[in-house]
Amino acid sequence: MFGLGSQELLIILLIALVLFGAKRLPEIGAGLGKGIRAFKEGLKEGETTEELEKKKV
Repeated sequence: MFGLGSQELLIILLIALVLFGAKRLPEIGAGLGKGIRAFKEGLKEGETTEELEKKKV
């Protein structure tokens, strides 16, 4: 995954835990997931709009 080993991922997770705390990490993960989902929906919407414009021309 992105060229990171298990040790590097563990260190990153520990730093995030120290910075944000255990209570905030699930909230941050949920927000990140919602953002990614909205981005993917926006891409799909853009593709359908683009296809409709091609059909009109």
